Amino acid sequence: MRIGMILDNTFPPDPRVENEAVSLIKKGFEVCLFALKYDEKEADFEIVNKIQVYRYTSTKLNYKLSALAYTVPFYSKIMSKKIEHFLKETRVDAIHIHDMRIAEAVLMANKKNLPTVLDLHDNMPEVMKFYPHLQKFPGKYIISPKKWKQKEEMFIRKATKVITVSQEFIDEVVQRVKIPTSKIELVPNTVRRSFYQKAEINHDLVEKYRNDFVLLYLGDTGLRRGLQTAIAAIPKLKNVIPNIKLVIVGTNTTDYVLKQQVEELGIEKYVDFQGWQNVKLFPSYIMASNICISPLNRNIQHDVAYANKLFQYMSLGKPVLVSDAIAQKRLVERTKTGLVHKERNPDSFADGVLKLYEYPELCKIYGINGKFFIENEFCWEKTSEKLIELYKNLDPNS
Repeated sequence: MRIGMILDNTFPPDPRVENEAVSLIKKGFEVCLFALKYDEKEADFEIVNKIQVYRYTSTKLNYKLSALAYTVPFYSKIMSKKIEHFLKETRVDAIHIHDMRIAEAVLMANKKNLPTVLDLHDNMPEVMKFYPHLQKFPGKYIISPKKWKQKEEMFIRKATKVITVSQEFIDEVVQRVKIPTSKIELVPNTVRRSFYQKAEINHDLVEKYRNDFVLLYLGDTGLRRGLQTAIAAIPKLKNVIPNIKLVIVGTNTTDYVLKQQVEELGIEKYVDFQGWQNVKLFPSYIMASNICISPLNRNIQHDVAYANKLFQYMSLGKPVLVSDAIAQKRLVERTKTGLVHKERNPDSFADGVLKLYEYPELCKIYGINGKFFIENEFCWEKTSEKLIELYKNLDPNS
């Protein structure tokens, strides 16, 4: 079978897209990927890890119009023409749509009614509510998360199959959209074995934090990720753990809020903003840490999705401290890989850190459990099996 994946972004990088495509190719499928390019010098066609990548020129205006995809139809109409050309050029047997922003354009371009797999990376209508540009004029008044949710439900009904990232997300979609559970499959974001088996450790970086008790956060630092809770706990923690260091690896446009909070609390020496770093350095940061954190603020999206950082942390044998967002709380409690704190509660967060600090043997047990869980149940090579089965059973004539 020849699969046409549709991505409304540049490629590479996109770990989920690449993981899925490479796994399918290893099982004998052909994968052609529709992607965008904003630099004319970039190749129109390239083979990346055996993925046949077809790039279509886009503009910054088109990018901005994507936010208005379900307010005005311009973006979908522009993209549908490009996708229609891609489908004619590649003659694929099935279409794999990466997230809902480009879904309408794909449906418009799918003149042959090829079977479609809708891959929901996120609960986009819920995530959008926290975008900074939707908090102010004009975005607040012209972009409607409610309209996006209605569109999402329509796309779910129209798709041949749906895949998404957590069982909690599946349960929410089945209840909300009233689709049979057989229509939707779980393909979570997890780490490839190579992430932890072939990690190249930067010993200078590990040495840098050798004398610190490191709380590590990896990834997007948007305010909904809960770092304000972790920062607010530092004044209490530093009185018990004088060498504590909150290391934050990631960026967001709202970082100025976090930095201002640190300054107001007078804890600059205890918080290290590292900015975004190459993913190749992630294992080194994890190895340099004592506790790895995911202090998500609770909302509909966070209650039904796992942060991929959890699996990166666990794969290298580190204990985790997570907020009580439902999906990650259940995961950590089931696997016995760390502790749970109340969301937005600095005292609860601090209590969790102190318990792990005071009981290093407990940390070791949680770390061992996490590593075992990833190696035997939740690495990408295991969790991608359902994706392979989905395509093996997909009827090109459906």
